[in-house]
Amino acid sequence: MEPTGSTESTRPLHRVLTTWRTRTRMLELGRRTLIMGVVNITPDSFSDGGLYLDVERAIEHALQLLDEGADILDLGAESTRPGSRAGKDPAVSAEDELARLLPVLEAILKARPDTVISVDTYKSVTARAAVAAGAEIVNDVSGFLWDPEMTAACAELGCGVVLMHTRGTPEEWRTQARLEGAAVLPLVQNGLAATLESAQAAGIAAEAIVLDPGYGFGKRLGENYALLARQAELLVLGRPLLVGLSRKSFLGHPMASLYGAPGQIPAGSRETASVAALTAGILLGASIVRVHLVRPAVEAARVADAIYAAWRPI
Repeated sequence: MEPTGSTESTRPLHRVLTTWRTRTRMLELGRRTLIMGVVNITPDSFSDGGLYLDVERAIEHALQLLDEGADILDLGAESTRPGSRAGKDPAVSAEDELARLLPVLEAILKARPDTVISVDTYKSVTARAAVAAGAEIVNDVSGFLWDPEMTAACAELGCGVVLMHTRGTPEEWRTQARLEGAAVLPLVQNGLAATLESAQAAGIAAEAIVLDPGYGFGKRLGENYALLARQAELLVLGRPLLVGLSRKSFLGHPMASLYGAPGQIPAGSRETASVAALTAGILLGASIVRVHLVRPAVEAARVADAIYAAWRPI
């Protein structure tokens, strides 16, 4: 009797072997999942706020992430946690953001000149200064929506960009109308398609762009699982995917009963769930994963990549 499993035509879309053009590099994507390690130089990030606000501690942490296998470091100096004022009326000015960011960025490149650095910012002033200091990538969580000058800045800088889908601003997320599960993927896909088209029209090359579905950014609880389940469909947009699932609050809800919690558990208790989610993200087409703990992510990615290669050799 013939097996009745999935055929090639019924399998989801797959990531392909391609390159990501950053400011001075060509990064191969698709053969091996790249690990982007997070360095939060902030007092109030949801996962590790305040731990690395001190410049020396931030530098030490960044170098440790590289030693553990990070391919890219993502430096952020303003929190975009739910309830923050990021976007409309930011509590952190570009000047303050750069005062936190630049000493760390410059010290990392002095110690490890080959490091690929991404800067997590939605401000064009910060992007310009960071790229001038050696950053390769601008990771804009707003997808160029919160600063009208950002698109032109990135086009002029010739850097790599990560364009994330964000629904509203952090101040609005807790009061936004809920989405039906089936509505989440079309909302994200249409938003990313519009952002991609706008970026290319402004002169940003397609090969410089990576897309991020924006888990937790204007998506609440189960809406994120509905998005993850259909994530591979976003590959129809023709660009590689980066996913940031690490320590997100929606990961804690399925585990709450295990901890006797009333629906949520602390960020530090979501590490195993983070590894599970990033593995799913890779198997559903992500080429890059953004994480807080690098070594577990490296190990999980090796296994996921092996499964992926056996399923769809590249």
